[in-house]
Amino acid sequence: MTPITPQAGSSFIKSKKHSRPSAPSLSAPALAVLATLAMPLAHANGALDAPELAEGAALPKVLVTGGADRAVQGPVKASSDKFTAPLLDTPKSVTVVTSETISQTGAVSLTDALRTVPGITIGASEGGNPVGDNLFIRGYNAQTDTYIDGVRDSGSQSREIFAIEQVEVVKGPNSALGGRSSAGGGINIVTKTARDSNFSNATAGLGTDKYARGTVDLNRVVGADTAFRFNAMVHNNDIAGRDVVGGERWGIAPTVTFGLNGPTRATLSFYHLESSEIPDTGIPFNNPITSGPDMAKNGGGTPFTVDREAFYGLKNRDFRDTQTDVATVDLRHELNANLAIRNVSRWGKTGQDYIYTQPDDSKGNTVRYGTVWRRANTRVVDTRTLANATSLTGSLSTAGIKHSFNVGVEFSREDTERGSFVFTPGTNNPLTGTFTCPTAGAATLYNCTTLVNPNPYDPWVYTRAQSPTLTTVETRTRAVYGFDTIEFSPQWLLNIGARWDDFSSTLLTPAVGSTAAVRARVESNFDTYQAGLVYKPKANGSIYVSWATSATPPGNDGGDGLDALSVAVQNLQPQTSRSLELGTKWEVLPGGRLSVSAAVFKSDMDNARVTAPDGTTQNVGRKEMKGVELGLSGRITNAWTVFGGYTYLDGVIADNGFVNTGTPSAPRWTPSPFNGNAFPTTPKHSASLWTTYAVNKAFTIGGGANFVDRQFANVNNTKYSPSYTRFDAMASYTLNPSVSFQLNIQNLTDKLYFDRVSSPHYAGVGAGRSASLTANLKF
Repeated sequence: MTPITPQAGSSFIKSKKHSRPSAPSLSAPALAVLATLAMPLAHANGALDAPELAEGAALPKVLVTGGADRAVQGPVKASSDKFTAPLLDTPKSVTVVTSETISQTGAVSLTDALRTVPGITIGASEGGNPVGDNLFIRGYNAQTDTYIDGVRDSGSQSREIFAIEQVEVVKGPNSALGGRSSAGGGINIVTKTARDSNFSNATAGLGTDKYARGTVDLNRVVGADTAFRFNAMVHNNDIAGRDVVGGERWGIAPTVTFGLNGPTRATLSFYHLESSEIPDTGIPFNNPITSGPDMAKNGGGTPFTVDREAFYGLKNRDFRDTQTDVATVDLRHELNANLAIRNVSRWGKTGQDYIYTQPDDSKGNTVRYGTVWRRANTRVVDTRTLANATSLTGSLSTAGIKHSFNVGVEFSREDTERGSFVFTPGTNNPLTGTFTCPTAGAATLYNCTTLVNPNPYDPWVYTRAQSPTLTTVETRTRAVYGFDTIEFSPQWLLNIGARWDDFSSTLLTPAVGSTAAVRARVESNFDTYQAGLVYKPKANGSIYVSWATSATPPGNDGGDGLDALSVAVQNLQPQTSRSLELGTKWEVLPGGRLSVSAAVFKSDMDNARVTAPDGTTQNVGRKEMKGVELGLSGRITNAWTVFGGYTYLDGVIADNGFVNTGTPSAPRWTPSPFNGNAFPTTPKHSASLWTTYAVNKAFTIGGGANFVDRQFANVNNTKYSPSYTRFDAMASYTLNPSVSFQLNIQNLTDKLYFDRVSSPHYAGVGAGRSASLTANLKF
């Protein structure tokens, strides 16, 4: 893993609109993955004083510092100055996915890149949950916990990778690092910025399913202290194995840096991305019917067994158009050899318009009649963000004790406007006046279709207009924080951090017709902390115990997700969680070229928002999560590289509050029957491995395997996606120093699997087998 200099590239992401007409156990494959992961550990040793690695030996690292680089370039640090020690000595689980891993695996989106990180799952979109990167880390929704170069990236979106240098995943409560957040962790995207050498790179790729992609990465040094870098991308493809689904996008990301070799550096960057697509809708769950005369017609809880290509949307109705614009100014001045000040200012605009069909089973249509209601989920949303962060980073010694510190202040403003589309005629079944679908076809105005062989080209006729109801959410944050790594001796270090946040959010939905206005406001101050003690038995290893907290106030997502502000929750306290983690990290084999790590952890949330005995929402619920993580990354031999890990997660909803077992007019609140159920969207076991082998100087082969255990889609634990193992492969050939080729085959065995859950109605279908051939050019 290459050491990262704190940088400010700009890859914030916004979306805009351009309407277009149209009981778990590890399987045999999983055990094979884990056995492969364990192989290099049997040969690990603690050698540190080995010769330097050969040129080109740098390799991405996971969960620890980059051992393969350390012999050459010294201790590796994360990109953020808030990490005041090398990752080897940081008492926290951190996974780094570098540009090499992103390129080798053929990833073309953030979610593709994160496929190599066990413990992260992808949620499906639903009525209140927008289309976009919907990530879960250690069982908790982390949709709003994404950062660009250390600054929060707000707004629902699907992030590209053409301007990304690497992705850093911090696991466990991290509010001390970033402010309001979930208990699972956060993701920091490090962007590409101008460098002090000239280079010209380009890629051109073609593949199955109309895959076509081109990128350009140019860097030029202008004078002694200035450099300019330009990244661009154009992309088009359909989704393998799925009917109709696919789209196109393009983006640019120019940056310029002044003062490359001086004490004062200024980086100016801009990011623009546009996309247009038909979003996927997945396959409905075989929904258990738990009441009424049809109780005997209980489904199995898994997605229906239908043709893989089954698409329940409408080609002439469904669309998703996005646009992202972000501008960043990053200033850094070195006051002296041990002290530097940095200020980052960012403006961003993120928006998207969409209509996507959710195959809805809420009336039991699928089980009773073999039909599906084409529920139209719509959104018209724009989020504007203005953020400024100032920090002071340095080191000093007092009484023989060394300190590496970072202190700072942050201010941000997020303004979101959210609306929807309405249709004439409506989307209900005109034969029933509801979304009950005893029949399908023209008589239902094609709002009902068949479970088997739905026709996405049905002639659905409508008039679309934007709803006059527009909700605005204004969120303001100010914070102050501080971190310090205290080195008492070469063997003992203490890492501490604290943050204070002042968070406020206001929601307004004006009155429209007979509908009354809705107003809600939350004002919350909260403190969060982290502390970790590190013992280094040898210079190439560490053993640590750490404690951290997080806080999730009402309205955490700025009104653009499932954690939106409402009248019911505006007066509640932030949900708080705490975590205890014991772990170890080592850089082994000659030169520290292989990094290995292990950690056990336990996190608790004692004031989750649930329904109280009086029927109101209160902070009286409880969630518990415990788990184990293993990771390795580096080089087993000069030719053989590995990158992988394993995660065990045991999440329990200890207290889910109360449910009404009476009637609306005569409620009777009783303890939730779901107490003790497993976390939704949380596989108990997950493992990944990516490995490459250089057959000779010109030819390299590689492959990967990902195992994901069963995931429940609802708190009831009655619907779930089955476990799966997916295999990928690659081969690359270097023709000459200027030209190389790379072949990627994704989902090598054409496995039918479901990789997105969280909606209780449907599961997202993983892409089928696909292949792409890319030419990499240097000129």
